[in-house]
Amino acid sequence: MRALGLAEVPREEPLLYPGAWPRESGLLDGDRLLPLDEPVHEDRDGRVPVLAIGSNASPGQLRHKMAEFGIDSPIPMVRTRVTGVDIGVSAHVSRMGYVSASPVGAPGVVRELFVLWLDAEQLAVIDASEGVPMASGNFDRVWLPAPDVRVEPAGLDGTVLRGAYAYVNRHGVLRDGTGAPRRHPGDQRVLITELLQGSARLRELFGATPEEFCARARADRRLCARGTRLFAEERRVTTSGLERYVRSGRAGEPLPRTQPPPTAPMP
Repeated sequence: MRALGLAEVPREEPLLYPGAWPRESGLLDGDRLLPLDEPVHEDRDGRVPVLAIGSNASPGQLRHKMAEFGIDSPIPMVRTRVTGVDIGVSAHVSRMGYVSASPVGAPGVVRELFVLWLDAEQLAVIDASEGVPMASGNFDRVWLPAPDVRVEPAGLDGTVLRGAYAYVNRHGVLRDGTGAPRRHPGDQRVLITELLQGSARLRELFGATPEEFCARARADRRLCARGTRLFAEERRVTTSGLERYVRSGRAGEPLPRTQPPPTAPMP
């Protein structure tokens, strides 16, 4: 992965968030990203499709999360055309030091994203990293069914998945000047600079530069929670448009049988 420029880990260097994404589909196998022969792995070994909206599409970040629990099984990463979902900005400050991406409902919008085909053990690790098993966690995992969201793996003309999982932020997402969900720029330095420029109170808490923001956030869990509350207090928050899938209980999609691993650091 290092030779491909894909080894960076945003959890260790938050200004690199969301990390480098591959150009094409691949099989993440340890420190290698290998060619992927089969872009669809549905119902094989209990694997389920999960949309990677932010750093979960970064091989370096994925490897780091799995290594934390000693998991080294390969992960298929499939480049996919997704209609109906865009990349917004999570309305919380991560303990990792960045402001993460979060999916938003966007009818008619088409994005090139990655689908991860995760087995039960891998899925439990990602769930834990997103705080799903915890009452105080930041994300819920929901099932986005077709035709609400159209998920078309690259290289398979006409093939549409019956749906995919995604992680929806429990705090909502940040809004833009019109009140609509703000699109994540894909550059953490740009995003944090804009957020700091827009709020004197945020600068008081986290400093005037992206470097100060990241350092202070990583050092203080309570400060992250205060920053999250500030987003809401300053009325910067709106809904993602995907909350109905949380309420519907994943639309009855069967889950792999698994127990969550020990609590991982939440993003």
